[in-house]
Amino acid sequence: MSERRWNPQLRQWVITATHRQDRTFLPPKDFCPLDPTKPGGHPTEIERPDFEIAVFQNRFPSLQQHPAEPEVEGTELTPVEPAIGECEVVVYTPAHEGTLAGAELERIRRLIAVWAHRTMELGARPEVAYVFVFENKGESIGVTLHHPHGQIYAYPTIPPLVALEVESAREHLSESETCLWCDLLDQELEDGRRIVLETDTWVAGVPFFARWPYEVHLTPRRHLGWLHQLDAAEVEGLARILKAVLVKYDNLFGFSLPYIMAVHQRPTDGLDHDGYHLHFEFYPPNRTETKLKYLAGSETGAGAFINDTLPEETAPRLRGLSPRSAAEIPG
Repeated sequence: MSERRWNPQLRQWVITATHRQDRTFLPPKDFCPLDPTKPGGHPTEIERPDFEIAVFQNRFPSLQQHPAEPEVEGTELTPVEPAIGECEVVVYTPAHEGTLAGAELERIRRLIAVWAHRTMELGARPEVAYVFVFENKGESIGVTLHHPHGQIYAYPTIPPLVALEVESAREHLSESETCLWCDLLDQELEDGRRIVLETDTWVAGVPFFARWPYEVHLTPRRHLGWLHQLDAAEVEGLARILKAVLVKYDNLFGFSLPYIMAVHQRPTDGLDHDGYHLHFEFYPPNRTETKLKYLAGSETGAGAFINDTLPEETAPRLRGLSPRSAAEIPG
């Protein structure tokens, strides 16, 4: 059962998906559903002996193209509606072990192309207002499968956090006639203290307003809204800076760092979002080698983040780690 329930206090939809309680949880390596199906082996989600990158519908989706009608009736104050949309799984590699940080540049380039293509395909549906590409990595984030993979959600409305960004972009463009992210990028480049890495086409840095201790944002220098608008040089720059940042993360504490990767693109609802700027956001939960940043009372109950570190201190630490430039990443 998948449905959306309206929260009139926060003016946002909450998705209820009770069937996800039964989803596969950290199975043994030999029974991973994201491995390719080997001759004589157990069947998996990918019915072939090998592949490059695989995309398929999530077996336990929060959103469905043809969901059942809600089991409860809503009211005028708290309406309920079917959770229309799509949830896809993107498997990065047939290898059970490994991470995106360890992937070759060519595989990352292909993955970017897959993200762009799926965004265009899903975003073209009239019922889809926003396509969200993301990755949850690490048990501390809550992953249920170790095999390197990400996900793509196609929402019927713009999700709350992105909706705030969309409104901020619209107001900033109206007031200053410039892009909010372009102005932030100019400010960060002029200051320099929070920059982690640069290419000719992309910039990685810890934002001035970071909520997570080692949060990093990747921003293209050119103003554009979707992955499919990247030219060849920008795809190359993204592949290199993405891999470089992830390798830095793994070198930070000496282990493969958990994180959430969120790709923020323009909505696909057909409205004017020219002020919105494509960017990636990374939220690693670790604040030290042994301590995690938890969303406790202030963050969860009041929505006010408290960062235990200073971006002016975390950025230089990341900047000083290998690789010190995207050019160090072998092509």
